[in-house]
This record gives sequence, structure tokens and C-alpha cells, in this order.
Amino acid sequence: MAAKTGGAVQVHKNDTVKRTAMARTGLGREGKPIRLLSNHFAVKLSGIDSVFYQYSVSIKSDDDQVVEGKGIGRKVIDKMLQTYSSELAGKDFAYDGEKCLFTVGPLPQNNFEFTVIMEETSARAVGGSPGHESPGPGDKKRVKRSHLPKQFVVGISYAARIPLKSVALVLQGSDSDHAQDALRVLDIVLRQQQAKRGCLLVRQSFFSDDSRNLVDLTGGVSGCRGLHSSFRTTMNGLSLNMDVSTTMIVTPGPVVNFLLTNQNVRDVRDIDWPKAKRMLKNLRVKATHNNMEFKIIGLSDQPCSRQTFPMKVRSGSSEGQTVDITVEEYFKSKQVFLEKPYLPCLDVGKSKRPNYLPIELANMISLQRYTKALSSQQRTTLVEKSRQKPQDRMRVVTDAVKSNRYDDDPIFSSCGIKIDNQLTRVEGRVLSAPMLVVGNSQDCVPFKGRWNYNNKKLFEPVRIERWAIVNFSARCDMSRISRDLINCGRTKGIVSSSMTPLFRSKA
Repeated sequence: MAAKTGGAVQVHKNDTVKRTAMARTGLGREGKPIRLLSNHFAVKLSGIDSVFYQYSVSIKSDDDQVVEGKGIGRKVIDKMLQTYSSELAGKDFAYDGEKCLFTVGPLPQNNFEFTVIMEETSARAVGGSPGHESPGPGDKKRVKRSHLPKQFVVGISYAARIPLKSVALVLQGSDSDHAQDALRVLDIVLRQQQAKRGCLLVRQSFFSDDSRNLVDLTGGVSGCRGLHSSFRTTMNGLSLNMDVSTTMIVTPGPVVNFLLTNQNVRDVRDIDWPKAKRMLKNLRVKATHNNMEFKIIGLSDQPCSRQTFPMKVRSGSSEGQTVDITVEEYFKSKQVFLEKPYLPCLDVGKSKRPNYLPIELANMISLQRYTKALSSQQRTTLVEKSRQKPQDRMRVVTDAVKSNRYDDDPIFSSCGIKIDNQLTRVEGRVLSAPMLVVGNSQDCVPFKGRWNYNNKKLFEPVRIERWAIVNFSARCDMSRISRDLINCGRTKGIVSSSMTPLFRSKA
């Protein structure tokens, strides 16, 4: 539609045009029929009248700050479900880890606000110290704070209604606006199951903490084998698609070993510490002397033997005085003797309140994604070691469906969803390889999927009038190379001039 405004013609697009996918006109018949097993598992959908209700979720800490971490979000929602189950009518949730949760059927009301109290005692949860400071009066306050419950305020508000019947309509050939939303809810249920098992989630893929799934890529990087899962609508009905997947993680183990491998050096004295600082930032470690987890924000300026921090020392009933003590001296007073005090400390505190942890007392936590670019050798190793034979892939995905026991999930049960644990059989066709026509209208017949082009000419060869050879490095007979190129082209029907300029670089 066009309208004239102020002498100019403006074109208004009709945004209400509805587009649908083109229907398949029929099935092919060419080729030899063959029975195949696909990596799909049939899904029986009996509760098509079920309706998913979507709710928006907001989580704030006691200081009114929005909580955005996926890990703590899941913990808070699980605690809320345990504490306020009766207020929520005993409903089970499918939570995406961020700002949406779904239920089968509505909650008793559209809006809720709950106070959730989490008993947190780890340094990871409350930002406590790694235990290197003196247990004076100030430290007693810190210890008490680390064991105090942390309070969150969870807000839940109604957002949308997603009927599961929309999936059934699509399977029948009809169009539905909510089918993709319903499939997304089912995928979120799969992700939630794996999150409860402690898996690393990467979109619709999940990776478990099993050393048998790790492949060493050198440089402190490992390939981690896992699985991809998602629900799909097919011609044969709803199915669960399962396939193998691989991601890169930081190799778990001692931080010192990681740095040696990452920088390809044998002695810790050869480590490039500025480079190590960039590599370690934001990675998580576990202290070997107290099993507490921390996030690395940097490195100390001095080694453990010289890095000092203020510590209050009590003397009788008085408040005591503040003295400077080295990290090595403090750990020695706690019967923890450092073997490499000449190494720097990990800073696992905050920007204005550093906490120092000796690097030799820290281990890399498993299932930490490695997001930096791989070297060409690492990429080659990843491709080679991630490759699996069809029989192995079939076994892996089938075992995963059986061990995950999807039918026991309360969300799936309430929707009447049953997942078969056997690969879906489908009909396939082996198509004949196309035949090529080469020079002199000769047929080139493929053999075992390949075309042999020896002793054959091009169908329409051209004449090359001008061409040149430039030699940048090698010492060789360039005249012979020129003759060989001309002869090779002639066997394929290409005619070229023999007057070829030859250039040699002086560099």
C-alpha cells in the first residue's frame, strides 16, 4: 500500500501477512530402499489437554540487588519450592535458570512474593576469606557472618499460557503459534534434570563430571564429551533427538600443573606470570586445606614468603594490636607448610579486600568452560579424538536415554509424556552417484563413490595465452617446472603458451 504525504510517496508494508512453511509435495522413489536407525526416540503424547503456565521470576538479595547468577538462581528456586510448597499448591516447576519458570496448570494466584533463606557457609557463596587471617575479634565477626543465613526475595508473576495441544496440532499438519513455545518448555525440563545432576549446561547440550569423558588437548585444555537433546516434530510424530556433543573445558587438577602445561614449560620458575594472571582470571579453584571454593581475580604482587597482610593479634584481655605477617608465616602457624613459598599467591578476594591463597594449595574445579581460541593442533586433536564410530554413538545415546529415566520426571508424567528407549527405525534410500561427462563426450563412471579423472580431458578446456611462474624461496629447475605444467595441462586438453616469464625473488 502506498500513500502520498507532502509530495513524497511512502510505502507502508503490511505486517499482518502470515507466512507458513511450504508443504512437502510427496516422497521420493529413486534409489535402493534401506532400513536405518536414527538418533530419534519416539515420544507418546497422551495429555494433549495440558496447559503450561509461564511465570516471570525476579530474585533479589537482602540489599535489593538483582541476582543474575544461574547457579544460585536454581538453588534459591529449589529452596523456595521446599519452603512454600503448600502455598504453591504442590506444583512442580520447570525453571530455565534465569527469569522464567513453567508449571502444568495455574498456580493459586497470579502474583507471589516469597522470602527465601539460604544457609550458606562456603566462601563461594558469601565471599568469605580463605582462612589466612587471624581469628581475632574482627575475624570472629567474619566467621559468624559466613554462617548467617542469606536472605533472598523471590517475585513470581503470571506471563503467558502455552497449551500443549499446539504441538499435537502441528503434528496433524495444522498451524499453531504456540508449538515452538511448548517445545521450548519441554527442552527446559531436560535442562533442569541435568542441572540437578550437576552437569555443565551449554544451550541444549550437557556434560557430566566423569573423567572417562575427557580428552586431553594439551595446553591445559580438555575436550569433554557430552550429549545434545531436544524435542522435535517429525512426520512420524513427536520425538526426542539425542546426539553426542563436545565442548572445551579447563583441565581439572593442581593450578601449578595447569600453568606448566598451558605455557609448555617444565619448571615453575619459567612461568610467565603476567600471562598466567590473564589466563587464571575468573576461573574457580578449590583450596586443598579446607575444601572451600573461590573465584580468582588476580595474583599477589609478591611471593608467599614476602607477601604480607595485616592481622590482629590478641594479648590477654586487651583488643590486641595489628601486625603485618607474611602468607607463608600464617600458614606455618596453622601447620600448613608450603613447599614453594617463592610462588605468588592467588587473589581470591575482592578488588578492595584481597584474600591470598598459595597457588600450590589450589586445584582447578572441573567443568569450567574454556572459551579462548584453540590452536590449530588443538583443533586437529579435538576433531580426531571426538570422532566416534556409529555403533559407539548408538550405544552412548541409547544408554543416556535409559539412565536418565525421563518418564519419571513429574512434569512429563503430568503431561502424559512417555519416551521410548529404542532408536527410531526409518526407511532410507541409497541414491546412485551422478555420472559425469568429460572430454570427447566420454562418460566418467564413479567407483565406490569416487570419480577417477586419470587419462581424461576436460569437457570444455580453454587456451591460456599469458601466464607466469614466481619462485619466492626454493632452488629448483624452473624451466622444468614450466614444461611439466604445460604437459600436465595438455593431457587435460588445456593449451597454453610456452613463452613463460620466469621470476625469482631476491628476498
